[in-house]
Amino acid sequence: MESWTFPPSYEASYFPTAGSRYWFPLRETMPSGDRDSAILERLRQVCNYAYANAPFYRRKWDEAGFHPDQLRSFEDFEDRVPVVTKKELRESQASAPPFGDYLCVPDREIFHIHGTSGTTGRPTAFAIGRSDWNAIANAHARIMWGMGMRPGDMICIAAVLSLYMGSWGALAGAERLGAKAFPFGAGAPGMTARCAQWLHTMKPAGFYGTPTYALHLAQTAQDDGLDPREFGLKYMFFSGEPGASIDGVRDRIADFYGAKVFDSGSMAEMSPWMNVAGSAETEGMLCWQDVVYTEVCDPKTMRRVPYGQRGTPVYTHLERTSQPMIRLASGDLTLWVDEPNPCGRTYPRLPQGIFGRIDDMFTIRGENVYPSEIDAALNQVPGYGGEHQIVITREAAMDELLLKIEAEQQLAANGGLDSFRNDVAHRIQKLLGLRTKVEIVAGGSLPRTDFKARRVVDDRAVFKEMNARVEAGRN
Repeated sequence: MESWTFPPSYEASYFPTAGSRYWFPLRETMPSGDRDSAILERLRQVCNYAYANAPFYRRKWDEAGFHPDQLRSFEDFEDRVPVVTKKELRESQASAPPFGDYLCVPDREIFHIHGTSGTTGRPTAFAIGRSDWNAIANAHARIMWGMGMRPGDMICIAAVLSLYMGSWGALAGAERLGAKAFPFGAGAPGMTARCAQWLHTMKPAGFYGTPTYALHLAQTAQDDGLDPREFGLKYMFFSGEPGASIDGVRDRIADFYGAKVFDSGSMAEMSPWMNVAGSAETEGMLCWQDVVYTEVCDPKTMRRVPYGQRGTPVYTHLERTSQPMIRLASGDLTLWVDEPNPCGRTYPRLPQGIFGRIDDMFTIRGENVYPSEIDAALNQVPGYGGEHQIVITREAAMDELLLKIEAEQQLAANGGLDSFRNDVAHRIQKLLGLRTKVEIVAGGSLPRTDFKARRVVDDRAVFKEMNARVEAGRN
């Protein structure tokens, strides 16, 4: 396999031959059985490395009765190696600050520091060694090549350039690819309108961001009299939230810009986060198994599910040396298949991408609902204004679902709001099997974001608290 050693070492001067479909032709198209043999040997190397250098893994595996010398098959890996959770990573960093006792390199070798926002608890710090940064850049460039981007293309990174790893990974990949890196960023007031103006002027070939931001950007551009198709974008790749693999959302973005849309995200902890990503000819997301070994597992047993079934991705780094993740449970939901891919690569595939996080799912009247399903349905309704909010309440003992939704301005002028409201209610009831209230709100009244959308408001806890107060008053 081309340049596949551990620790990884890639020639900075390497590029595929002109006209090549693949960055690494052998690695990407070899029979899956041959690749599996090489991956199993790499898993032994990675586990031995982590056991020797990370007290976190040595302690965890000793408690589970596992030693890397016992790893002789994928079944051993699946049966004997316990999964790692984000909660464990946070606890490790709390007890061994700032990077946790799963850091495997000396402090002096740390090259970049990134991390999570910490909006839902203690932030997680990512310490990335210099050699890891080079490997990340190489992997991203390789996958961007698979999407069709080439040296000399201009690539706009329209995502928050702070601790967020996705934007920096896209930038590192663009630089390694030999592209014209255009790190515009996002997040500042008024920045979306300026981004549209810059895109209209610079005409980049590639664009990276979140699906929500791409839709918001297109609508802002149109409000300012610009046609997003005139930006000249050919390749748009996304991470951070579900959407780019969801038919309604993906097609809406493609229609706005006239570009090819790629889903390309797993977890920030797993950088290169494009270890599951689309290619120019193949729909959905390929599992680039020689970069990050991906299993799709039953969320309860953490055993691999057969191809064709749903489960949660569990990821293992095969090239990271600073903070290697070994069987990190993602908490997402997907479906995987192993069948011929139009691009010729012999990787398993997530044909529908990542559906969403399992803990984003909410249950209403016994039905499990993923917000991404509602997003997809609304983006296919004529007249949808581009933003909505899902509000869950409880009246008496019954859960109620309310959709606050913006409509296109011309609907009100043409007297079409009632028809639009009925269309939305019918589609959502058909999708979920639930009666849904629909409230049309003024355009621009719902919050927009340059980053990940948060559209679900669950007010059932408020109802419970009110009932508790009433009962307390009676007593």
